[in-house]
Amino acid sequence: MSDTETVAIRVVTSIGDIAEEDWDACAGGEDHEDGAPPPNPFVSHAFLHALETSGSAAPETGWHPHHLVVEDDDGRPSACMAAYLKTHSQGEFVFDHGWADAFERAGGRYYPKLQASVPFTPATGPRLLIRKGEDRARRRGLLVAGMTEVAKRGNLSSIHLTFLPEREWRELGGAGFLQRTDQQFHWMNEGYQSFDAFLEALASRKRKQVRKERREALANGIGIEWLTGEDITESHWDTFFQFYMDTGARKWGRPYLTRRFFSDVSAAMGERILLILAKREGRYVAGALNFIGKDTLYGRHWGCIEDHPYLHFECCYYQAIEYAIQHGLKRVEAGAQGAHKIARGYLPVTTYSAHFITHPGLRRAVEDYLTRERRHVAMEGELLSQHSPFKCTATGESDPR
Repeated sequence: MSDTETVAIRVVTSIGDIAEEDWDACAGGEDHEDGAPPPNPFVSHAFLHALETSGSAAPETGWHPHHLVVEDDDGRPSACMAAYLKTHSQGEFVFDHGWADAFERAGGRYYPKLQASVPFTPATGPRLLIRKGEDRARRRGLLVAGMTEVAKRGNLSSIHLTFLPEREWRELGGAGFLQRTDQQFHWMNEGYQSFDAFLEALASRKRKQVRKERREALANGIGIEWLTGEDITESHWDTFFQFYMDTGARKWGRPYLTRRFFSDVSAAMGERILLILAKREGRYVAGALNFIGKDTLYGRHWGCIEDHPYLHFECCYYQAIEYAIQHGLKRVEAGAQGAHKIARGYLPVTTYSAHFITHPGLRRAVEDYLTRERRHVAMEGELLSQHSPFKCTATGESDPR
């Protein structure tokens, strides 16, 4: 960066106003390869564009695109951030409803707020998107300045960056953002050559349980298919959308994603999608949607129209492990929540978010709460780690649990 460098920070209200190659060059960060998609599929232009064009993340659903772009004097974006003005706290998976209720009971106005995240996607990924070769500290500072200026001009109560990499979480903490932690459960590939090799790493009791669950999941003549890229047809999406709607209606009342989203994202980045479908007697009865990153398989949605014992575990957890092993992926992220995943080989990991609260009184209250919450999350993680299904590493003997 020269001493005479000038930059502009602007807000765009549609991801389509930014060239895909420019956005993806920033989203790829230091790992970017010319012409390659970003390592994390959810921060790619294609994914975010599908959310907007499909009406899933759009003003009519309370997600007003408000993306920040840092442009050099030649007009080229050198950093950007996917952000939304929000009029509610739905579809975020880092819950601040209590903060909003308390502030509004005290006479404040919590909404709108600025949310820097991937809508409806509780998966860790970069939020401060900085082009390879740029001065990271300088660009990070410009993005922070940009988002705080947006909050000031809009009289916003807060800024929230969720599911951050730990590096960004620490950087934002140093910039005065409040730090929050939570927990998910991920499977790590320790160089397994097969699913059986993974099973051999488990304690005997856990290994037997997994084999029983897999056997019973397919006991009613159920077969499993993996589909990706051009093999996924509109008929497949029609079927999967039925599964998605059923699960969404039962879990949160109104599913977030429109039917068009699945068509749009499939057309734009189908090679990064893995659709796992279960078929019985000639028709599909359940399925799980996954996205493929550079080294990670991300499990996102599941649904079914028939109930079969352990079929959810088979489609969402065990098939994902099989795929990761076959394709040399380092981990499987199976979405939010679920301590039951531990018995299936998914271990607790910490997730991170950062929050900027503009009202001094609310900030003090939230800061106090987060201090206590971080301690609780850390303690819970330590306790859950004691229930690992893997053999004891010190002796090589099986964990008796």
